[in-house]
Amino acid sequence: MILTCAIIDDEPLAVELLTSYANKTPFLNLVGAHNSAVSALATFANVMPDLIFLDIQMPDLNGLELSRIVGDKCRIIFTTAFDCYALESYKVNALDYLLKPIAYTDFLEAANKALEWFDLKNKSVTNVAKKSILVKSDYKLIQIDFDKILYIEGVKDYVKIVLEDEPKSVLTLMSMKSLEEDLPSAMFVRVHRSFIVQPAKVKVIDKNRIVFGKQYIPISDSYKDSFFDFLENHSIVGYRMEK
Repeated sequence: MILTCAIIDDEPLAVELLTSYANKTPFLNLVGAHNSAVSALATFANVMPDLIFLDIQMPDLNGLELSRIVGDKCRIIFTTAFDCYALESYKVNALDYLLKPIAYTDFLEAANKALEWFDLKNKSVTNVAKKSILVKSDYKLIQIDFDKILYIEGVKDYVKIVLEDEPKSVLTLMSMKSLEEDLPSAMFVRVHRSFIVQPAKVKVIDKNRIVFGKQYIPISDSYKDSFFDFLENHSIVGYRMEK
């Protein structure tokens, strides 16, 4: 697989170095090298690369602002001299965060993460029915099978994915809304502002609370009807608890 990429940095020497790195990486095709995020953005209307190596501190339009503009149209690897933006890079779902000075080994490792991400994405797209989701946790990409998920809990800016027969949950920086959009509606249902469950895994409901071992998940009034409708429509026998 060949990934198209662009480099954006207001330091000419940094652009020159990263350009040399990209040109000697066999699976990267460099389609643009820019000293300004504004000038780069103008070219993206015609050619949107798969991957951008992006500096953060730049005049007029900084890297974080540009990453929010392009959104999910491409993937981002930040290249910066400052480590204070690490949390912000998680929030815009960057694939990696490289601190200057950047060695080629670090560049190649980040590029390989991007290649792995696109490879997994393409494999999931070619499936007749999507059976898993790819999430980022601690700068690692983790493929999670839908049928392994018990429930998902929103914790501030993160979501915690609790898996069946796994002692450790997966924590990823994203919103409940965006994750909910990626989940198949035939398998998952929202039961609370902070919880999404897989009803097929629900074995006990006690007084409008779903019980997973020692975890009690509240069913809020806002989602109660949709949850019990789901149970009724997906059960052999009609299921309706007192509201």
